[in-house]
Amino acid sequence: METSVTCYSRGIILPSVSSQRSSTLVSPPPFFSASSSFKQRLKSSSIFGDSLRVAPRSQLKATKAKNNGGSTVTKCEIGQSLEEFLREATPDKGLRTLLMCMGEALRTIAFKVRTASCGGTACVNSFGDEQLAVDMLADKLLFEALQYSHVCKYACSEEVPELQDMGGPVEGGFSVAFDPLDGSSIVDTNFTVGTIFGVWPGDKLTGVTGGDQVAAAMGIYGPRTTYVLAVKGFPGTHEFLLLDEGKWQHVKETTEINEGKMFSPGNLRATFDNSEYSKLIDYYVKEKYTLRYTGGMVPDVNQIIVKEKGIFTNVTSPTAKAKLRLLFEVAPLGLLIENAGGFSSDGYNSVLDKTIVNLDDRTQVAYGSKNEIIRFEETLYGTSRLKNVPIGANA
Repeated sequence: METSVTCYSRGIILPSVSSQRSSTLVSPPPFFSASSSFKQRLKSSSIFGDSLRVAPRSQLKATKAKNNGGSTVTKCEIGQSLEEFLREATPDKGLRTLLMCMGEALRTIAFKVRTASCGGTACVNSFGDEQLAVDMLADKLLFEALQYSHVCKYACSEEVPELQDMGGPVEGGFSVAFDPLDGSSIVDTNFTVGTIFGVWPGDKLTGVTGGDQVAAAMGIYGPRTTYVLAVKGFPGTHEFLLLDEGKWQHVKETTEINEGKMFSPGNLRATFDNSEYSKLIDYYVKEKYTLRYTGGMVPDVNQIIVKEKGIFTNVTSPTAKAKLRLLFEVAPLGLLIENAGGFSSDGYNSVLDKTIVNLDDRTQVAYGSKNEIIRFEETLYGTSRLKNVPIGANA
C-alpha cells in the first residue's frame, strides 16, 4: 500500500507530494496527464472502486420516502459505493471530490495504524524516508488529500492549529478542520482510534458555528475500518465499510437515536469537585446502565450511532478543565450525532449553536438521545431547553 494519497479528479492523476512539508503549505507541483491506456485502466478499475453491489443495479437506485410534512426526500440504499452515495447525497461536485479524497486518506491511515511499531514512547511508521509518529503521519496524509482535492481553501488540525493555504478557491471552495488521530495515546494498547473532520463552506473557520458545516465525518480504525459521514441537508448519518479490495461500501444508515441504558463517562476526575456531575454518574450506576467507555472519543461516540442509543459525557470542573476542542472534535461529532437523530449539549445549548471564536476553543459536551440530554442538562444546571421539544424537531 502506498504511503501517499492519490486522488483521481478532472481526468488527471495527481502525483504524490514530498514527505517534507513546511508550516505553510506551498502550491501543489504541476500535475501530469495520464496516458490514454492508463486512463482506460482507471475507467475500468478506479482507485475509488467500481460500484459495490449486493443487489441488482435496479434495486440500488435512490428511493423516495415520505417525511412528516408530506414532501419527498432522497434515501440511499445499503450496498452502494461511496461514490454512488455521494452523487445522491449532494449536487456539489466539489464537496463530493473532497469527501472522496478524504476517504482515500482514511484508507491509507488505517493501513499505517495497523502496521505501526510501538515502543516505550511512541508508535511510528514510515512516510517516504521519514519515521514518524502515527498521529503526525496521519496529519501529513490528510493535508495532502486536501491539497490535491483542489477544492479546499484552508485547513488546520490539532497538530497544526494554524490556517494552512491548500490552494483551493474561496468561492465554491471549503475549509476543513480535523483531528488526525484521536486517541493516538492508546494505539500501543491496540484500542480503537480514529480521525475526525468537519467541512465548512468558503474560507472561514472562526466566526462560524458547527451548524454552518456542510459535512462532517470520522474514520474509525478498529477490528473493522469504517468511514462515518453526514452531509448537511441529507437525512441520516451513514457508515461505509472498507473492504479487502480497498473499496468503501455503504453498510448502515442511522436516522434515530433511541432511549437505552448505556453510558460513556469521560473526564471522571471532574466528579471530585463537580457534585452535579458526580450525581449524574451515581444515577447511571444506580439505574444499572451498561458502562461502555474506551477512553477514545471516536469509538465512544460512534457506538451511540451504531447501537442507536446511549449517552457520552465529558464534563468540566474547577480543577478538571475542558480539553475537547470545539472546532476539531466537538462540532464535527455534533453534526454526526444530530444528523443521526440524536442531540448534543454543552449544558445549555446544542454544540452546533456555539460560535467558534478561536481555533483552540474548548468545551464540555454530551451526545445522546433526547431524554438523556434532558437528564444531563437538568442534573447539571436545573433546567433543559429540550423539555418541550418534540423528538425529531430542531432544538
